[in-house]
Amino acid sequence: MVRLIAFDLEGTLVKSVSGWVELHKRFGTWEKGKEYAELFFAGKIDYVKWAELDASLWKGHTREEIMEWADSVEYMDGAKELIEFLRENDFRIAILSSGLMCLAGRIAKELGVDYVYANELVFENGVVTGKVNPIVDFRSKGTILRELKAELEPELTVAVGDGFNDLSMFKEADVSIAINPHEGVEGDHNVESLHEVMEIVRGLIGERGQ
Repeated sequence: MVRLIAFDLEGTLVKSVSGWVELHKRFGTWEKGKEYAELFFAGKIDYVKWAELDASLWKGHTREEIMEWADSVEYMDGAKELIEFLRENDFRIAILSSGLMCLAGRIAKELGVDYVYANELVFENGVVTGKVNPIVDFRSKGTILRELKAELEPELTVAVGDGFNDLSMFKEADVSIAINPHEGVEGDHNVESLHEVMEIVRGLIGERGQ
């Protein structure tokens, strides 16, 4: 018996809102980064191009500088307890983030998450090359979750997130949970904390007589 739960990362499991924005502000590149964001949301460039343009602004910065930021990001209240509860109840756990692997990889390792998908900055000799491997764009979370479902054949699939790019994985899940959702984003359940997520999942397990 396998169950599957997929989490967005930033704003869901951790307190960072956007690693892209936070690194821009840390490195003094936000003005240009804001221009690129406006181009994307106006439909003038695609997500891959947007990620490449952003990463190009950080060329020459070191992995240590990036990880200094990633290591500073704090968990949302209840995150560790929730993951422990899920592992005790036969869930395979995935993180699907359109943020950066430097943060997602750290969180996945610390929490013992089974699968992690995020965008990878390309480093050479410990230095940002300005290139990026855009694994998760604004539409592909649903595709990734669908592939995981095909591989695992879970009896229950849950998705938890807060933003528009989480809606595609909401559609693939049996139950979707929106946590402090952005305006216009709704799940089957809308909650304010990870403690509420745990109670909803506990109820789902009970409904299935497990």
